[in-house]
Amino acid sequence: MAAGGAVKIENSRSMQLDTPIKYLQGVGPDRAELFESRGIATIEDLLYYMPLRYENRSNFKPVSELAPGETATVVGTVTATQLYRLGRSGMQIFEVRLKDREEQSVVCKWFRSAYLQSRFEQGQTVAAYGRIDYDKYSRQLSVLHPEFEILRRDDPESKLHLGRIVPIYKTFGKVTTRMLRGMMHRALAAVPDDDPIPESIRRRLGLPQRQAALQETHFPPADTDMRLLEARRTPGQFRLIFEEFFFLECGLALKRAKSRAAAGIAFELNDRAREKIKRILPFKPTGAQKRVLGEIAADMAAPTPMSRLLQGDVGSGKTIVAIEAAVIALENNYQVALMAPTEILATQHFLSVKKLLEPAGYVVAGLTGSRSAREKQKIKRLIGEGIAHVVVGTHAVISEDVEFKRLGLVVIDEQHRFGVLQRLELLRKGAHPDVLVMTATPIPRTLSLTFYGELDVSIIDELPPGRSPIVTRRGNIAQAAKVYDFVRKQVLAGRQAYIVYPLIDESETKTVKAAQKQFEHLSKDVFPELKLDLLHGRLPTGSKDEAMERFRLGETQILVSTTVVEVGVDVPNATVMVIEHAESFGLSQLHQLRGRVGRGAHRSYCILMTEKPTETARERIGTMTETQDGFRIAEADLQLRGPGEFFGTKQSGLPSFRVANLLRDRETLEAARNEAAAYVENPPSVEALAELVNYVRDKWQRRYGLIQVG
Repeated sequence: MAAGGAVKIENSRSMQLDTPIKYLQGVGPDRAELFESRGIATIEDLLYYMPLRYENRSNFKPVSELAPGETATVVGTVTATQLYRLGRSGMQIFEVRLKDREEQSVVCKWFRSAYLQSRFEQGQTVAAYGRIDYDKYSRQLSVLHPEFEILRRDDPESKLHLGRIVPIYKTFGKVTTRMLRGMMHRALAAVPDDDPIPESIRRRLGLPQRQAALQETHFPPADTDMRLLEARRTPGQFRLIFEEFFFLECGLALKRAKSRAAAGIAFELNDRAREKIKRILPFKPTGAQKRVLGEIAADMAAPTPMSRLLQGDVGSGKTIVAIEAAVIALENNYQVALMAPTEILATQHFLSVKKLLEPAGYVVAGLTGSRSAREKQKIKRLIGEGIAHVVVGTHAVISEDVEFKRLGLVVIDEQHRFGVLQRLELLRKGAHPDVLVMTATPIPRTLSLTFYGELDVSIIDELPPGRSPIVTRRGNIAQAAKVYDFVRKQVLAGRQAYIVYPLIDESETKTVKAAQKQFEHLSKDVFPELKLDLLHGRLPTGSKDEAMERFRLGETQILVSTTVVEVGVDVPNATVMVIEHAESFGLSQLHQLRGRVGRGAHRSYCILMTEKPTETARERIGTMTETQDGFRIAEADLQLRGPGEFFGTKQSGLPSFRVANLLRDRETLEAARNEAAAYVENPPSVEALAELVNYVRDKWQRRYGLIQVG
């Protein structure tokens, strides 16, 4: 039996890519659970577990050639170990002395690492990688906190660890990078000669075969350029990145093709609908709104279901465009559903839609989870009988007992806050209804190709006339008194203000001010002569609605709130947004909060108050003061936070990549998308397309959630 109780497979060629990881020599049933917790269930999963970095151990520098300040790999024999405490601090330091072939010594040092004593003994050969330092007291070179590997001469796979460019993997549990190296070497024998990427594409782009690419990536040849390796730009690495993007984009292209092949509703845009749209518009549409409505109307007129993403910055008028699209469906005797992620946003939409559409003769119903059972039952009956023309609500709209008589258009706002399956549930309420997805979080093109890759995209890139730039300033918490004086002057001039905090209650782990406590302080001590209200997510829904309505009507002068006002709140008279502890918020969140002001004719202000911002927080605040362009802000946010956290929480709808990186590999993603779209649209044969569909369904659907592929 091998390590961990593994069943040793003498002939590794008997393994396949889909062989469970437990059957690989060195793994076994016990370790397999650890591997599976990391998403490594098969031999293929293991092979796509990429190195973090590489070390060139083919040409070691002797100790005599090391220079302080450089990062290097040192190989030597352990001649002594020592654990001691440093001066008055009593901090423990563990040292290992290594002697190289030239009998020159270097000392490896680890602080607060007494546990390492059991790992070293005299006579061992050790490779240590780290920053070289010069100790002026002992007058000798040292390596501070090096990564290390104990090399065994009796190891049959010793050539994997020394005398070559060596891959370094992220370790987990008791699985070391050395173990992973040996496992990768054994697993590579399972890679078949065939290649999933179509040969025509592989030849045109000069891509190596999969087997060669994996071999080169895990065990690079000695002459490989280290700069290319670390930049993930060797031919083998490029091929694996392209492969990952290519099959993702194939899956999305297949979804697009399938939805466009389905029978949809061919809405007629007649003169009556045009007149209705003109009558309900509260202002003259911008050129961008007209262009986008034209794109949506053309989709709705087609006999296949519309799948379109409507992007627009805060205040750009997306909701008006959605209401115009709704009129087209309504005038064709179809119902419309609008779903929002929060009750506050759903309520705001309900009030806006009702105000514009009810005078035109349409029945607008609101359906949220907070309504009483009796109210819900009544609304559901109106929906089922077709009496309710437009239904606005939260996820309550997709409840099993909600049945539409004739659903024709689905509008989903801030879709990234919904799971993929929730969106599908709403679509099943009708027979292939048209779908319009809206977001006020501008999505960089790189993310839109993956997160919304199956949708056509429309962008409102123009704000309504009369909107003046919001004056954005940064300040320190110590300047709060001056900021509050400014807020008071604005309120006494007839305006309103928001003061936003990151928490509701005091937290023992965060020293930020809490909305609840600060509301009491502001009401009694700072603004005793003004009318303040409190809004946060833990309030009962009725109380939240009442607080928002008082603020909207001007009865409340200052609204103290958490981020529940981030989206959907439209109070034109509010001209000041004070965000306290702005360092606690993400960049897109700050931009959304700022968008709550500047919605009327008066000049508006956003004041970002910080206490002890980190360097990253300073970058976020700096970006906010430099630009109000939502797309520039989104790009900066993507750079700062990375794709996985771009939307504030990790989204099930956003693919996770094993090899590719959305920021680093943008050009490769574009190339893969173009190749995938062309191949799906014009495959060399029906058989080739069927083979691609089967591969995407079998290998990639589980990873990327490519629901209903093929």
